[in-house]
Amino acid sequence: MTAPASAVFTDAVTLKPATPELFDAAFTAVTQPCPWPKAYGGDLVAQAAVAAQRTVDDGKTLHSMHSYFMRPADIGAEVRYEVETLRDGRGYSTRQVRAFQRGKALYTCLASFAAGEPGGEYAAEFPPGIPVPETLPSSAEYLAERNGGTMTAESKAYWSGGRGFDMRHVPGPVYLTVDGARLPNQAVWIRPFDALRAVSGLTSAQRDVAALAYVCDYTILEPVLRVLGLPWADEDLVTASLDHAMWFHRPGRVDGWLLYAQQAVAAGHGRGLALGRFFAPDQTHLATVVQEGMIRTSPGGKP
Repeated sequence: MTAPASAVFTDAVTLKPATPELFDAAFTAVTQPCPWPKAYGGDLVAQAAVAAQRTVDDGKTLHSMHSYFMRPADIGAEVRYEVETLRDGRGYSTRQVRAFQRGKALYTCLASFAAGEPGGEYAAEFPPGIPVPETLPSSAEYLAERNGGTMTAESKAYWSGGRGFDMRHVPGPVYLTVDGARLPNQAVWIRPFDALRAVSGLTSAQRDVAALAYVCDYTILEPVLRVLGLPWADEDLVTASLDHAMWFHRPGRVDGWLLYAQQAVAAGHGRGLALGRFFAPDQTHLATVVQEGMIRTSPGGKP
């Protein structure tokens, strides 16, 4: 069995320049393998973040993205990103990114870049009572101790080591069952399996922004699943990302453990809304995520 590696992420965000057909710049990228009928949504968010970043060369940094998912993407297939320059000002720049596959629009986002300026400082506090990651089982260790159930061997292998990042849950995962109390919050320690390699066209800081955009989508709906008592292995569960917003507050390296603190905000009408915050090892608040997703618990139908 191949050792888990963070190349899953860096391969996803290695974009190739293409000839623009609609707007000002274009790139192509390939979605990464996963054992589901559709590609992982974080591929699209991170690839769009990279496409937008590669069109801003005046020192401004990405500070927010607002996205909509319109269609599922095919796995292991090329996605085309067209980038439109909406504005380049002294303090802020704005890009619109649209993703296409087989001639159909899959995803769109607005990305805003800021030059930065002096101002007041405030940051959300690191949540209390979180055990250190070394005391928690990895996904691989957790799943190795649990046989049977409805999750396939392919799915278990993916959750264990196929996502590019080691993830350790507090109070426990929601893979096969909801492990722990059905509370509307959880936390996930996240770390690349190995050192992130360089990505063509990006600085290391831009790559780390893309890493947060990539990894955030794996678990953001889990606090909603937890409070509803729905594990990923539930045969009747179907989920899909609908819309997604992310703000990057401060730079931070993605080369060690980060805490992703999450809470359910609302659930109903086949949808769930969750909020997440990334914290650095020194407890600095790096980024905030809000996502609404489809949460369907009866068989049949497409997202």
